[in-house]
Amino acid sequence: MVGADRQIFAAYDSEGIYVYQAFKPSIADEAIRLGTFGGGFSLDRMTWIKPSFGWMLYRSSYASAHRQERILRIKIGHQGFGEILSKAVSTSFNPLLFESEVEWARALRNSEVRYQWDPDRDVYLRKLDRRAIQLGIRGSVVRAYATSWIVGLEDVTPVAHKIKHVVEQGGSDLPPLPIERAYAVSSQIAEALGMVSYSSQLQTDCGENV
Repeated sequence: MVGADRQIFAAYDSEGIYVYQAFKPSIADEAIRLGTFGGGFSLDRMTWIKPSFGWMLYRSSYASAHRQERILRIKIGHQGFGEILSKAVSTSFNPLLFESEVEWARALRNSEVRYQWDPDRDVYLRKLDRRAIQLGIRGSVVRAYATSWIVGLEDVTPVAHKIKHVVEQGGSDLPPLPIERAYAVSSQIAEALGMVSYSSQLQTDCGENV
């Protein structure tokens, strides 16, 4: 369950980390207007955030899938992102983390954050030799996300459409893309997320983010 393909790759700076979500236009418009989520965005259901831009393009079909016609790039402060990671429980049973499936199922049911690792994609939607994490948040976590942890957000739908056009035309003149690199986490979080054991070395090389 632990492998070299599991690292959080994301664009980030000293202020926070960028994640992506796709919505129907009305929700995106209101979020852009407010600088956070407002009308149409439910605080009472689980919502999923994704640090990988390529995976978001794949999941939303370049912002063309139903109710995913707009992609928002959202910056979350490192402390808030760390809170999310610290509460995450895997959507699948990991015998290295739980003694039984019953114990895991109970933890998953009670957790306000769940995670899963999916095959990461590049902007051409080709599979990469690593996994991309996505995080589902609900309850008090999604409320804190919407009201306190968002540093800023922007609409990157035009970028997604431009990439789609270039790919469909067989071209190479892509717009500027986010630079995604390994995001260092504590050894405790790395273990809980089933990440590769050299995360401790990343902390030494890059400085621990969360």
